[in-house]
Amino acid sequence: MALSPARFPSLRFAVAKLGRLFITVFVITSLVFVVLRVLPGDPARTVAGLDADEREVAALRAELGTDRPMLEQYLSWLWDTLRADFGSSFFHDRPVLELIRERIPLTLALSVAAFLGALLVAVPLGVAMAVRRRMAVDYFGMAFSHLAMALPEFWLAILLLLAFAVMLGWFPLFGAETPLHFVLPVVALALSRAAVLVRLVRSSMIEELGKEYVLAARAHGLPEQRVRYGYALRNALLPVITVGAIQFGYLLGGSIVIEQVFSLPGLGRLLLSAIYRRDFPVVQGGVIVTAVVFSGVNFVADLLYSAANPKIRMT
Repeated sequence: MALSPARFPSLRFAVAKLGRLFITVFVITSLVFVVLRVLPGDPARTVAGLDADEREVAALRAELGTDRPMLEQYLSWLWDTLRADFGSSFFHDRPVLELIRERIPLTLALSVAAFLGALLVAVPLGVAMAVRRRMAVDYFGMAFSHLAMALPEFWLAILLLLAFAVMLGWFPLFGAETPLHFVLPVVALALSRAAVLVRLVRSSMIEELGKEYVLAARAHGLPEQRVRYGYALRNALLPVITVGAIQFGYLLGGSIVIEQVFSLPGLGRLLLSAIYRRDFPVVQGGVIVTAVVFSGVNFVADLLYSAANPKIRMT
């Protein structure tokens, strides 16, 4: 369905959503900044080593800037962040942006592939479950949804590794050298998201099939396939836009664990390593980038949903 210019949301609506995006990113990153400094642990001691004397550790704190009052650190960090300067890693001795630029393409590719895989499973299966309610495909889909939602992603990833990499030897265990290295991580991420989306597609499709315009189309003698897939499915997929954007955000978060399980050198593994080492600049920079991507996807989804659904279009 083509969207005419008149159907796009108003500028005021877009600006309001964009303002909410900036507020969300600001609140999330500020909370992370505070939590990192409240939790026990001293980055200077970690960098210097357990054998370093107190004078060396104190000198390193001054060099890293962690000896300053928290408010002063926060204001300095906020000013640098507004200038897109995330500082340098305590351990890698490299700019944080440089590290993120190296790692984020793999994480985004993994998340996008898993999201597309989830849609390819959820949409056809959800539609089939709605059209054939209380039949074999419906029971199969519900069983799949319950099982995939009950299994944590990391546990599913370990099961896939044991079955298809260790026992059968179809896929490599670790690394990111070939496309085969990404098959199992994508499946582990996609199945858990598909379990959520398939229930949404099913319920939304059932609701649309019971509406008056569907009954009227059938009464006019339109082919059932056209009624189901030309009209009902198109409207049933509207809620999937918003929920799908949220699920994509979950994929970004889930990739942290999945990258660790499969030893993939992505942003998630970099963040996890930085958290263990209390590498403040890397954690803060990674959280900012992740929050911007997540909020940006939701911003675009809100605009698309408001353009496609006249009920929420704002003037």
